[in-house]
Order: sequence, then structure tokens, then C-alpha cells
Amino acid sequence: MLEAVLAEAQARGWIGKAPLSETIAHAVGFAGCVDTAPSLFLDLGSGGGVPGLVLALEWPSARGVLVETSAHRSEFLQAAVKRLNVDDRIEVLHERAELAARRPELRAHCDVVTARGFAIPPVTAECAAPLLKVGGLLAVSDPPQGERSVDRWPEEPLALLGLSPGSLVTSPFTYQLLEQTTLCPEKYPRRPGIPEKRSLY
Repeated sequence: MLEAVLAEAQARGWIGKAPLSETIAHAVGFAGCVDTAPSLFLDLGSGGGVPGLVLALEWPSARGVLVETSAHRSEFLQAAVKRLNVDDRIEVLHERAELAARRPELRAHCDVVTARGFAIPPVTAECAAPLLKVGGLLAVSDPPQGERSVDRWPEEPLALLGLSPGSLVTSPFTYQLLEQTTLCPEKYPRRPGIPEKRSLY
């Protein structure tokens, strides 16, 4: 059923043209970055359902929130969680990430936040950090080559958010891990659109 759901998303242009087996394997890789399955995870910019829908099945006891700003994709995800029989524990939130991070039931409550192609690193960090509890983990899909990790995730500006760069997982796909070492200050995230217009670094 998962393959059928993702094939539909791919046909709509919401998932890349790579073979679905590779796309699913990449999504499963997010779960491999975490030592213990989370109680609550949140996927930023879920789009066509990766990695969010895949992680919902990989972590069968976890609650999850899939954040998506597009109404069409949110409706698709709503139908998908029902088709996959995970709608009792997976919520689709049609909302900007900056607003989701202000929800009291989510802010500083997430064990894991994932991001695959959500935004540039400073925007991803600013939207994710407020959601994470202390000790929580941000897992981001990073390019396999090009910019060095230290350039994409510099320690000093990330510290403003309470984030600390962690390990870089590179086999077979590349993921940057960041740990929430202190609670994110209340002033973050800034108003919708501001993190992108005036990025922290």
C-alpha cells in the first residue's frame, strides 16, 4: 500500500523521479539515524509523504505530525494516512512551520524532527529547534557532495537556537544530525516568511 501511495504522489510531481525503492530506502535512513524510536516526531514540509509516511510505518508506536503548507498536498496526506491505517496516531497539519512551532502541544515536545528538502539550513534550523525538547534530534537530508557540513551548519549561529551540530551520517545516503542542547528561546521562530527573508546566517 505504501508503494501505491507514493506512486500516486510521484505521478503528481510531489516526489522526485528516482525509483520508489530508492526513495523509500532514503526515507528509512532517517529512522536509522535515531537510536531509539521517538514518542513524537514531526516532519517539516511532508510534501508527497517522504519521509513522513515511511517513518509512520517504521515507528509503529510513535505519534507523528506531518506539516505541509500546500492545501492539495495536505489533502493527499490526510487520505494517505487513512489508507495506511495510521490516522489514529499520525496528524496532518496544514500550516506554515513557523506557526506549527508556536503550538503549545508541539513546542519543545518533539523527540525527533525530520526535514527532506524543506528549506535552506538556517530556515530549517529556526523552524525545527522550537519544536524539539532538550535532547531531541533534528535529522536533515544533506547533499552527498558540495558544501562542507561545517559551512551548512555553523556552530555559533545554531547555538542561538539551542542547537548543536552532531554527526554526519553518510552511508548510503547523507544526513546531518543536530541535537537540541537547550530549549530554543521564545523569540524563535520569527514571523512567517522572516526566517527565509532574513536568515540567521
